[in-house]
Amino acid sequence: MPYLQITVPCTEALQPRVERALEDVGALAVTLQDAHLDAADEQAIFEPGVGELPLWDEMRLTALFPDGTDALVLLAALDAFDPGLDWSQARFEKVEDQDWERAWLDSFQPMRFGHRTFIVPWNHPLPEEAEALEDAAVIRLDPGLAFGSGTHPTTALCLRWLDGLAMEGQLQGRNVLDFGCGSGILALAALKLGAGSATGIDNDPQAIIATADNAERNAVSIATHLPEAAPAARYPIVVANILATALDALAEVLAARAATGGQLAMSGILAGQEPDLLQRFSPWFDSLRVTREEDWVRIDGRRNAATVGP
Repeated sequence: MPYLQITVPCTEALQPRVERALEDVGALAVTLQDAHLDAADEQAIFEPGVGELPLWDEMRLTALFPDGTDALVLLAALDAFDPGLDWSQARFEKVEDQDWERAWLDSFQPMRFGHRTFIVPWNHPLPEEAEALEDAAVIRLDPGLAFGSGTHPTTALCLRWLDGLAMEGQLQGRNVLDFGCGSGILALAALKLGAGSATGIDNDPQAIIATADNAERNAVSIATHLPEAAPAARYPIVVANILATALDALAEVLAARAATGGQLAMSGILAGQEPDLLQRFSPWFDSLRVTREEDWVRIDGRRNAATVGP
């Protein structure tokens, strides 16, 4: 299936704003590329690793959108989201999904999060440090075209949070909700770390497919739902790695999903956006904490007994 690809030149300083705008208007995936290398060179493709910053002062951001997306409407949406950026140099073309998959697989390497959580490409050998741990939680992953490979700081922040819960014995046998599941990486990690069950909710059908495929690859079961079809259940562990604007809009929904005394972790939040979200979620969550990595933050807290809604 073809996709609409947009390529936007930018500087290192503007990269977080451009990436955020592309994701907010519905990008299925975003990669970075050195502006001084040929666009067809696969080795120039780069997705920031955990604890790393982009390698180049000037770069190109490439984003994929569903086939049939109107380029002019997309440009208008980007300009409306961040009119302070120059979108006039954006280029559009149609690409096949195979091109994206090969580029991603070439750059994706095994990664470790916290004490014992490992994300490993489905076709890559198990790293020695994982083999050395008897209780290593290994997630074999192929994200397809859904967000979530572990390389982005927002995902890394959530993976470390889950690993920490497991170390404290707070995840064993619990039911976990991954809201905005993407590739299913957080639900998979929760199950591998000892959760009793996991549910994934996402408004992107591609994410539902990717999550189901990755669950099968890891020999686990994840219940997946589009938001309108999800059962009205409450969970002791809720994690939501989505954008700050979506978190703000879904505050009451997430509060309603968290069981009293349960724990919530949210990421996809740029540094500087957390004060508004802390205020937004404070009626329903106590002991809210902020953890930062690079330009991104995670907020986590515990659900109190306050009711949701009027």
